[in-house]
Amino acid sequence: MPLALLALAVGAFGIGTTEFVIMGLLPEIAADYGVSIPTAGLLVTGYALGVVVGAPLLTALGTKVSRKRMLMVLMGLFVLGNVLSAVAPNFGLMLTGRVVASLAHGSFFGIGSVVAADLVAPEKKAGAIATMFTGLTIANIVGVPLGTFIGQATGWRTTFVIVAALGVVGLLGVAKLVPATPRPEGAHLRQELTAFRNPQVLLAMAMTVLGFGGVFAAITYIAPMMTHVAGYSDGAVTWLLVLFGVGMFLGNLLGGRFADRALMPMLYATLGGLAVVLALFTLTAHNKILAAITILLVGALGFATVPPLQKRVLDQAHGAPTLASAVNIGAFNLGNALSAWLGGIVIAAGLGYTSPNWVGAVLAAAALVLAFWSAALERRDHTLEPVGAAARTPVHH
Repeated sequence: MPLALLALAVGAFGIGTTEFVIMGLLPEIAADYGVSIPTAGLLVTGYALGVVVGAPLLTALGTKVSRKRMLMVLMGLFVLGNVLSAVAPNFGLMLTGRVVASLAHGSFFGIGSVVAADLVAPEKKAGAIATMFTGLTIANIVGVPLGTFIGQATGWRTTFVIVAALGVVGLLGVAKLVPATPRPEGAHLRQELTAFRNPQVLLAMAMTVLGFGGVFAAITYIAPMMTHVAGYSDGAVTWLLVLFGVGMFLGNLLGGRFADRALMPMLYATLGGLAVVLALFTLTAHNKILAAITILLVGALGFATVPPLQKRVLDQAHGAPTLASAVNIGAFNLGNALSAWLGGIVIAAGLGYTSPNWVGAVLAAAALVLAFWSAALERRDHTLEPVGAAARTPVHH
């Protein structure tokens, strides 16, 4: 494994910790600022929307510098945002800090995906992307549960100080291990925008929004769901997040392995399974053991979609992959924002803490429909292409 992949994984670990640790600390932050749980959920929505905005904006600006330098700038911005979150005296400033940190997220994973894919042979690209995302999944096994435990024991601000320190480690890792490659020749914004003319790129991004959004519909409100419905203690949320992280880790490995072999069938299986499991979560959330198993499955099925979706965008956007890759990371977070918002709406409407699971099931099912549609369009195009080619080929007697 190239050491540069390790550096990217370290950065992903820091980013993954700050993205997901907020779920376990949502009740504490809400109580500290005197706001409701759905209002505190805006910290998830705000972060996700910041990724959506920051991904194309900062990636476009980054076409003027080398990818390594841009990755370092992004990690610096990430550190700044987490420091601001740690010291925020009011909810508004806390939300601002979350948004600042999130601006680096999409571009880091987007540019990092391109760097990771370029480091290996073509048949190993999805595996390389999965290796980088391993940092994100390990964050959910180690960083998020530990951050939740520390936040509950000593105050949530301490967690964000530690996350900022992780960002510094990620910055140093990129500086030390990522090769100093020059800016890609001829790279400019107009060229990168051409990728969005391909309907398959747009369909892949729509699948990303809906599919991974289904995961966040449930996980955003996992703490109140498990304490108020399943009957777990506040401290048990830490271990439930460990289970979710283990599921993400396993799903990421499987997604990376099988996406290089059978990408679309992998998406059919994972998106379909995710829709079913999320629907069942409305029932299993009432039983401690079944709820824990379901959380593991949601993490596994949800994250098994990440390498194939990211690889599909890179494949379809060949020749101009950087911006499309970053925008697809933004699409993951647009799904997060949409589902967290919808989940807050159904809870506020009095439908209970399990109601976001239905939102997630519907979103995942919609992503599955788009996957079948995308494959049908691709088969149609491949069928028509030889006909057109034959018509243009002169017949010799």
